[in-house]
Amino acid sequence: MLPLLRFTLDLFGSQADPIGPAPKVRRTKPVPPSVKPPVPPMPIGERPAYVPGIALPGAIDPAQFAHPQANREVRLEDAVVAYAFTRAKRKSIGFVIGPQGLVVRAPRWTPLHEVDAALQEKGSWILRKLQEARERQGRAHSARVEWCDGVTIPYLGQTITVLLDPAHGFSGRGAQLKAVALTGDAAESATGEQTLHVGLPKAANADQIRDAVQAWLMRQALVHFKERMDHFTPLLAVQWKKLRLSSAGTRWGSASTDGTIRLNWRLIHFREPVIDYVVAHELSHLREMNHSQSFWDTVATVVPDYQQLRAQLKEDAIPKW
Repeated sequence: MLPLLRFTLDLFGSQADPIGPAPKVRRTKPVPPSVKPPVPPMPIGERPAYVPGIALPGAIDPAQFAHPQANREVRLEDAVVAYAFTRAKRKSIGFVIGPQGLVVRAPRWTPLHEVDAALQEKGSWILRKLQEARERQGRAHSARVEWCDGVTIPYLGQTITVLLDPAHGFSGRGAQLKAVALTGDAAESATGEQTLHVGLPKAANADQIRDAVQAWLMRQALVHFKERMDHFTPLLAVQWKKLRLSSAGTRWGSASTDGTIRLNWRLIHFREPVIDYVVAHELSHLREMNHSQSFWDTVATVVPDYQQLRAQLKEDAIPKW
């Protein structure tokens, strides 16, 4: 009876029940959490006040940290965090912090009070990561591209200007990168400004411009990534078999034991040293299929400042497509 009592206290709080005999309850077989029907979100004005450890039927005020699918919340220091809680076939409590917020997964047998205790123990780390994720979201929003003639985008760490050029002669390539022709004092102070001439009419819509620019960037990414992989391959004493471009939303690259490397084409927005770090990272996995110290030592042999470049990869805002 003790585990059942403990679970009940976790679910409904520690306040004493009203005086009087407890009503008889017909015992029924509990429904596994994985098959319980979802509870519809409750309007903000009707949500109950916060009580530690209480499961809520909907997310809390988004002014705090709230996952869109939140079904529980916890107070960590001076913040209230609404998180998505699920039971899973695993051995320990796990925390995942992504663009949407905090997800907590726990073994089916773990009491809820142990989940709350683990959240408190990791509270400072969780809040720091949630704040970092929120700041990244803000930078990504500010980097949203309005696709039109004259828009600027980052390319290999530099800013290039997109110009619609209906009279192009690009032999089917769709676009061509050109250096800006400057004269006089402007030429002396120029910093390598470039324009991307896209073979579209001036009346092209935003989707057409975006698709044409993306196609050009992906072609450049494939060429550049292959060159850098060929550069690092002999240095790491590995051999890759295939290179595939990825459009993943949260991963910059991956490596398979069959020698296939996947790299996110959006890396082409970053400076070359940052791209080199990701390339070396994935190639190093062909020697160490893990993130052990031996793996990081392997990366450091070809990219000694990988820690700084890794941080830049997380902090820099790139266009939101």
